[in-house]
Amino acid sequence: MTKALSDLRVKLFADGADKAGMLEMYAKPYIKGFTTNPTLMRKAGISDYRAFARDVLASIKDRPISFEVFADDVENMERQAKEISTWGDNVYVKIPVTNTKSRPTTELVHKLSHAGVKLNITALMTVEQVRTVTSAVIGGAPCCISVFAGRIADSGRDPMPIMRRSVEIMRASPNAELIWASPRELLNVMQAEEVGCHIITATNDILKKLELIGKDLTEFSLDTVKMFHEDATKAGFAL
Repeated sequence: MTKALSDLRVKLFADGADKAGMLEMYAKPYIKGFTTNPTLMRKAGISDYRAFARDVLASIKDRPISFEVFADDVENMERQAKEISTWGDNVYVKIPVTNTKSRPTTELVHKLSHAGVKLNITALMTVEQVRTVTSAVIGGAPCCISVFAGRIADSGRDPMPIMRRSVEIMRASPNAELIWASPRELLNVMQAEEVGCHIITATNDILKKLELIGKDLTEFSLDTVKMFHEDATKAGFAL
């Protein structure tokens, strides 16, 4: 049975880098946090990373928000992570699971986590990656582990078994929360709920569909028919 929005245990985070869109979601009490990444920032036309982050944090002070390092070498990742972590108590620093040369960032993750830096380890897609990262953060600061379930699905694989196994593995590290990342549709929210994910982070276009949860399908069918008819009329089609 489809749950109502108010019954969901999974926390809803908004994923984006458009300030207006972020503040729109911030006004909704059921949005419990925020994530960003360099790709979303580039799409939003942001050129000054630090200024954008500080501007957003002036408005969003009481919910978790993740900002990602963009260096590709561990030394500069650490430097950037330490700076980003000073921007606010609600800031989580996103560290990719590897750099672009496939070198794992596990040692850096362990070092930062046990130095008290809140992390969001990102771009994971395998059970082995989850196992390795979980081991690195046990006993460390609060953190998130982002498994890109949507991208796993893009490869033609069912992400549910990987997400279920991730939940099991991460029980060894109570300080860590599992994020269902890169969802493609509202159904993914229900799937994240089903497997016991702590968090799902979604773009605004998906989050705006939350009002459709549990909608009567006969009514939904009629709304669709009306939409097609209205658009055909507006287009002035004639045969």
